Amino acid sequence: MTHPAQIRVPATYMRGGTSKGVFFRLQDLPDEAQVPGEPRDKFLLRVIGSPDPYQKQIDGMGGATSSTSKTVILAAPTQPDHDVDYLFGQVSIDKPFVDWSGNCGNLTAAVGAFAINGGFVAKDRIPQNGICTVRIWQANIRKTIVAHVPITDGEVQETGDFELDGVTFPAAEVQVEFMDPADGEGSMFPTGNLVDDLEVPGVGTLKATMINAGIPTIFVNAEDIGYKGTELQEDINSDADALAKFESIRAHGAVRMGLIKSTEEAANRQHTPKVAFVARPSDYLSSSGKSIGVGDVDVLVRALSMGKLHHAMMGTAAVAIATASAVPGTLVNQAAGGGNRTQVTFGHPSGTLRVGAEAQELDGEWTATKAIMSRSARILMEGWVRVPGLVD
Repeated sequence: MTHPAQIRVPATYMRGGTSKGVFFRLQDLPDEAQVPGEPRDKFLLRVIGSPDPYQKQIDGMGGATSSTSKTVILAAPTQPDHDVDYLFGQVSIDKPFVDWSGNCGNLTAAVGAFAINGGFVAKDRIPQNGICTVRIWQANIRKTIVAHVPITDGEVQETGDFELDGVTFPAAEVQVEFMDPADGEGSMFPTGNLVDDLEVPGVGTLKATMINAGIPTIFVNAEDIGYKGTELQEDINSDADALAKFESIRAHGAVRMGLIKSTEEAANRQHTPKVAFVARPSDYLSSSGKSIGVGDVDVLVRALSMGKLHHAMMGTAAVAIATASAVPGTLVNQAAGGGNRTQVTFGHPSGTLRVGAEAQELDGEWTATKAIMSRSARILMEGWVRVPGLVD
């Protein structure tokens, strides 16, 4: 029996923030994968090594976590005054599907550098030394993101002394601005309320803030579900009942937010919405053993991604946290001490993160103008990724 040879496709493996992913230029993909559809999804699944019933992704580029089962496709801009289109695909680990419903804020930090290296940014806009501003069109959510990428001797500067909790080694700082991060097609608070009573069978009625800024996110109080907000990954991810409870909260919240029509649909929409729990500041030890004091943060937040507690914080969820904290009365704002604020420092399992956000109320509707955070990014490997056979 003969088998088709592997195909090889130009690709770059990058870390962005606390995530890793395989980056492609659209024109480098196999012809069948250059348009949305099943062939593209099959190609990306095979690149990452999914679906894998062992949940290890041994035969692919994925790292068997939500933070490392990611793909990015960059293309020429479809919008005026932008440098590049950025499409993000969250690849399921054990199921045969790619979720295109949201953005990855962490990998956004790497998009600017990849756009420069990939020829999407005009050479006359790249300084010999200084900062290159890359205007990114986030195609999943149809929003503008601006990345400020450091340049040295005409090349992207990747090394530096900027430290990011959740990433072992320092690197160069990349400031990322999420412009108008709220849902442009509806209310930033889809239910019309800053806090709702969310009924979850088997769990109870929970106070919940449901916001669509950065990424659709459901916030609940830690104490209402039996937690302190200081939990680390193993405290949640080793507890099957806890994970099932969070998935039920996420599914019922998604219905209330109008993202799905029934809870059964949540299984095929794993990337969004996110679910998170918040608490007032408290002392704890991060996953690296770093001591986080009550005075180091404004609020504690733990968030789940793709059914598991995240080891740090998703970049898009950080936008949601910052935006919710800027709106007096939300659960995040209350846990952070209330009042008006334009930035928040929150504690997560790996340490702390400071994020700025601006929100305002107009005609009874809240909206966000932008959110700002600093991340870092680095090329880990570049060349070709090999995939068995051809795309069907």
